[in-house]
Order: sequence, then C-alpha cells, then structure tokens
Amino acid sequence: MDFIDLKTQQKMILPAINDRIQRVLAHGQYIMGPEVFELEERLAAYVGVKHAVTCSSGTDALLMPLMAYNVGPGDAIFTTPFTFIATAEVIQLLGATPVFVDIEPRTFNIDPTALARTIKTLGHNPQTASLRPRGIIAVDLFGQPADYDAINAIARQHQLFVIEDAAQSFGATYKGRRAGSLADVAATSFFPAKPLGGYGDGGAVFTNDDGLAEVLRSIRNHGQGRDRYENVRIGLNGRLDTLQAAVLLVKIDIFDHEVAARQEVAARYTSNLKGVVTTPLVAPECTSVWAQYSIQSDHRQALQERLKTASIPTAIYYPVPLHLQGAFKHLGYQPGDFPISEKASQKIFSLPMHPYLDAATQEKICDVFYRNSTA
Repeated sequence: MDFIDLKTQQKMILPAINDRIQRVLAHGQYIMGPEVFELEERLAAYVGVKHAVTCSSGTDALLMPLMAYNVGPGDAIFTTPFTFIATAEVIQLLGATPVFVDIEPRTFNIDPTALARTIKTLGHNPQTASLRPRGIIAVDLFGQPADYDAINAIARQHQLFVIEDAAQSFGATYKGRRAGSLADVAATSFFPAKPLGGYGDGGAVFTNDDGLAEVLRSIRNHGQGRDRYENVRIGLNGRLDTLQAAVLLVKIDIFDHEVAARQEVAARYTSNLKGVVTTPLVAPECTSVWAQYSIQSDHRQALQERLKTASIPTAIYYPVPLHLQGAFKHLGYQPGDFPISEKASQKIFSLPMHPYLDAATQEKICDVFYRNSTA
C-alpha cells in the first residue's frame, strides 16, 4: 500500500503527459518556455489573483517574497514552530530572526490571539527587544487555511506584511476565497507529494500587487532588469523548468476532480475513526484540500506498530517542533515554550491519503484501530 499513490494517477494521464513532454522536446525551450507562462496564467486564474510567478521550489517561493520585501538582519518575522523547516529556514537565510508563535490545538495553524500577544511583547523580551517587527508567515497546515481575517487585521495594526505559506493548501478555501489569495503574497509548492505536484521540485508565488510581481520575476532570474545582462538586484536561479510546467498543465486539468475525491476519502476516515482517535477539525469557514489526514492519539506508537504489521504506512508530521531543532538553538527557546505544538508533535500521525484511495482499502486501514486495544 502506498502512503501517497502517484502511480495510479500517472497511468490515467500518461498519454497527455507524453504529448506535453514531446511538445517541449520539439521546441527545445527548456528554460522559461511557453508552457511556463501558460501555467502561470492557469494558476492565477484558478487562485483568483492577478499574478502567479512560478519558481524552482516551494522553498524559493517563500524566500523570494522575503527578498522582495528586503528582509534582513534585525528583522523579526513571526511564524509557527509546527511546520516544515523551510518556513523558518528562509527567514534565517536572510539574516532575519524567526519569532515563533504557538498554534491552535485542533487546526494546527498559528493562533491569532497568541500572535497578537507575541507582537505586542516583542520589545519587552530581552532576547527580542532589538528586533524590528516586519512580517508574518502563516502556514496552512495539512491543507486547511489559517484564520486570515484575524491575521491580516493584526498585521495592519502593526504595519506588517503577511505571507501565506500555502505549500499544503493549494485548492482549499477560506470564506469562499481560494488558498493563495488570502494575504499580501502567497507561496505554494509543487513537490510531487503535494495535492498539485510535479515530477520534481517546483513552486509558485501569488499576489495582486503589480510592483511586487515585477520584483519577484526579477529575483527568480538573477535579479534581471530589462535584459539578461542588466542586473538590478541580487536574485536567484529560481526558475521553474519548462518540463515541470508541462507536467503541471496536465495535472491541473484533473485537479478539481482529485480535490473532490480527497473530500470523500477524508469523510470516510472521519466517519470510521471518530471517537476512536482525535480526527481532524476543519473550521466551518474553511475547506481543506487534505494534503495529509492527520489524527492524534495517546497511543501513537502502538497504533503505528499495528498498522505497520498490517503493511499500512504512516508518517509523523512533525515529530520535533522547530523551536527545539538544532538549527534554531541560538534563538534560546526551551521545551515548554510552545506547549500546544509540543503536545501535537507527541500525539499526531498521518494515514495514507490520496484521491485514489478506495473504500475497501480504507476499511482495511480503519479496521486495525478496532483490534485488541483502545486508541
């Protein structure tokens, strides 16, 4: 059994994939070919924003907006410790300081109340008193958007920018708006395991800001100005390969169907496991795209062992919160500083989730939870 089944999807779309790849091989524009710009138009229309700027990875999609905002040493960027390292890594790469904020216990997204409190007390903490509050990176964890009305209101109050880390939420909604359109700028990932994934790395940045989009396009191509030998700023080699764009153009054609199938898979899990483990909560104003189906149990290890014995794969996202990782040791955080993130990291694990998970296979998975012991 696959944790994420990409093979079934590929069998369905292989003729269209081959056709798209052959077109790229025929025209030979492997860097910034026409498929890249076609994909950007499709992505922007899907999300409902003016600009989609593709790039080489989800990490670069987070890094590029920070560069565009000239983030650097002395700047504080507020984010969650319960996420993949890329979210905070890009802050530190630019010499800025990640300031962590705890999460809500059921959505696993950044807690707006804790965010407001952390911003207000920044100058009163000896470790952070010298920092300038600059921005917020809110993460849409496991496929569900954070509470952007509350986050954006806090940001406006303190004159901060907001980046939506939509690496896991492309295809989800918040109050009728699509993920990727919920903040000043948003970043997503096309890593193969994502709901919309390529056959390699890739990402995109979304914004309605014309000036910001222009800077982002420059940054992704070595800070290029009007031509390839005019460099107006320091940038990256952050372009999306044309072949990846070709693959994604095929996959976006079936994306709505796959999102609907993910809803059915998640609903079956919740129906079968409710009351046995703590099942995910989707806020009433949101839909999730279910990048992962993550449950919580005080008996995680025993359940994972039973599932493994039944040849059912599981995964833990994320076993060690970022504030306890060696990469951020210099920030001075200690165990107990973010109790909700730490508790979640000790209880959470994820079950197989993809659009092609049939009811019979799910029944086999869920049956394991009812064998011999309580969860």
